[in-house]
Amino acid sequence: MKYYSDSNEAIIEMRKDGKHSCDILTSENGCVAGCKAGFTYYEDTEYGKGGVHDDQEGFLVLEGTGKALFGEQEFDVYPGLTMIAPAGIRHTIKRNEDSEPVKVFWFHSAV
Repeated sequence: MKYYSDSNEAIIEMRKDGKHSCDILTSENGCVAGCKAGFTYYEDTEYGKGGVHDDQEGFLVLEGTGKALFGEQEFDVYPGLTMIAPAGIRHTIKRNEDSEPVKVFWFHSAV
């Protein structure tokens, strides 16, 4: 088992295939107990359905500006911002109309 992943290759493949998200660390790399990490590009200017998970999810914004809605709390997102979505909280992100897609690194960890 290799305990690493080339995120640059994963992102290139994801974008080439027209996808908006990719996993880079999973059980195939040795993650256990629900640990998982990847990247997502948020291209829409309106909120999508969002996600709700049984574990917490952390985020680091790498590119773009927009808004996030975590539960009932809405706030600005921008490069360098870190966020946490507690277990059971619906969360979603949208980009500002004048921004490139919001690119985030995310990770799940067991509670």
